[in-house]
Amino acid sequence: MQPPATVTQLILLAVALLPGVVYQFVRESRRGQVPGERDLGHRLLRALTVSIVLDSVYVAVLGGRPVELAQPGRFPGHAREAALYALTLLFVLPALAAFTVSRLEERRLRARYRGTPTAWDHMFRDRGGCYLRARLKDGTWVGGWYGNNSYASSFPQAPELYLERSHRMAVDGTFGDKVQNTRGLYVRGEDIDILELVDQWTPPTGPRRPGDDARSSAA
Repeated sequence: MQPPATVTQLILLAVALLPGVVYQFVRESRRGQVPGERDLGHRLLRALTVSIVLDSVYVAVLGGRPVELAQPGRFPGHAREAALYALTLLFVLPALAAFTVSRLEERRLRARYRGTPTAWDHMFRDRGGCYLRARLKDGTWVGGWYGNNSYASSFPQAPELYLERSHRMAVDGTFGDKVQNTRGLYVRGEDIDILELVDQWTPPTGPRRPGDDARSSAA
């Protein structure tokens, strides 16, 4: 596909694609992608279809005035009017149409879409300090303190977790004492079977049973 060579071609390309692109962007931000729209060709075809529908409505309502203003020879003398038309027709109205359609769909659906791409991102987004424990796929429990110096990766990166402080964990997932001289704990998301955030925990009191240390794992 050759890039536009003239101002007229650039304007025609913007009119042909921008309304649909803006519409689709707002729709995805409200609803998320659907499987049939992940392919680039399908996305472009959908954007082009929406643009044709919106452009047809514009011509039916406004007549040929926007087309006249788009001509390079008339643009310098009507720059303000042309800019207002472009802003309204190419950006504002497509975004408003997408928002309206999304709101109508949301009223019919029981579930709601959130813009956060994964549950992992939702769990750690704006997360304050807390204790965290995870059961690995081999059955081992690891855990520690997730604070300001901790880190959780975000989409599209693979899930990874860094805890700034680690604790000893019992075989049932109970927190033990802080690991001495710990400088942090790294856990790969693909190794985690269960992950839980805990606001607070009570340090164990009373006599320790024989074998507790053997049955606990250093996080």
